[in-house]
Amino acid sequence: MVHGKTIVSLIAAYKAVKSGYQAAIMVPTAILAQQHLETFKKFLEKYDIKVELLISSIPKKKKEEILEKLASGEIDIIVGTHSLLEENVTFNKLGFVVTDEQHRFGVRQRSTIVSKGNNPDVLVMTATPIPRTLALILYGDLDISIIDELPPNRKKIETYAVTKQLEARVNNFIEKQIKEGRQAYVVCPLVEENEEINAQSVMEMAEKYKNEIFPNYRVEYLHGKMKPKEKEAIMAEFKDGKIQILVSTTVIEVGVDVPNATIMVVENAERFGLAQLHQLRGRVGRGEAQSYCILKYQGNSSVIKQRMKVMQDTNDGFIISEKDLELRGTGEFFGTKQHGLPEFKIANLFTDMEMLKEAQSLACKITDSDALLEKKENALLKQMVDKKFGSRIEI
Repeated sequence: MVHGKTIVSLIAAYKAVKSGYQAAIMVPTAILAQQHLETFKKFLEKYDIKVELLISSIPKKKKEEILEKLASGEIDIIVGTHSLLEENVTFNKLGFVVTDEQHRFGVRQRSTIVSKGNNPDVLVMTATPIPRTLALILYGDLDISIIDELPPNRKKIETYAVTKQLEARVNNFIEKQIKEGRQAYVVCPLVEENEEINAQSVMEMAEKYKNEIFPNYRVEYLHGKMKPKEKEAIMAEFKDGKIQILVSTTVIEVGVDVPNATIMVVENAERFGLAQLHQLRGRVGRGEAQSYCILKYQGNSSVIKQRMKVMQDTNDGFIISEKDLELRGTGEFFGTKQHGLPEFKIANLFTDMEMLKEAQSLACKITDSDALLEKKENALLKQMVDKKFGSRIEI
């Protein structure tokens, strides 16, 4: 069964195509694009809706053929990665755009794909729980809908925060689950903003699991430096149950669906934001079997303990994200500071939210009544906008 935001995008794309338009589904990784393609094809091809894939690893000849069919309107729905943003990707009649995991794409990328159609409808989706109040600031130009219930038959994921002393017990528990035919993820932290180092730490951890801890099981690794084809091959084998333990960076954070994987072990959990831990936890519990998330952490600070307690106490992504914002501040909300969250000199997005909401409401009123700020009462505001953003504004 398909649940949640995927089914929402699927139904909306179906409606767009039946109304005479094309749809574009843009996702951050090739693995996720492939998964969406299979889902869309399975549901829509019986309605004579043509779905195609556009990712960087597609051979040149095949790509040219896809681009031709897209431009002529023979393809109804295109599922792809950043490849959809390339200049030579043109549509016949693009009427609907989906960006999945929006925080992985910049605002400019969203506007690039939108500009390929004539004012198409846009659906922005994310599984990262964003505090409702913060969503107003981030996505103030959009209507916001929230799916906040689990699909039927899904069990609550049991979460345990443990220290180094309990490592042997954790490994015994993983082995017990594997003997029952289940699979496990082991996620290593972002050591720093350096793919080389992250890849290294994943490979070292995988060697440890393979040679020392679980020599009798198949252990493989996944990281961002691998070629797309390698990543896809490993993921396919994990999905087919041929790999028991997958050691990975947060590359698996987004969208990969393996219902048989019931254990998520996060190494050095204290290095992750709560919203990210919640998202990683969501990679398990996708089938009907009971699933578990084990957060291994180091350090005795009260903030670390508080954060681990939040993860153990609740599965509600919105409570978690509010707490994350409160404990870590906006700059680190998504794990790095480059994700487009506004940083203010004086205002605090968490404590000053009521004032920010009021400012946003006033801004909407002004833009509705005087979009170009031509009225006398908006003259000072226009001066400030010109001074601050003049070079970047296009009218």
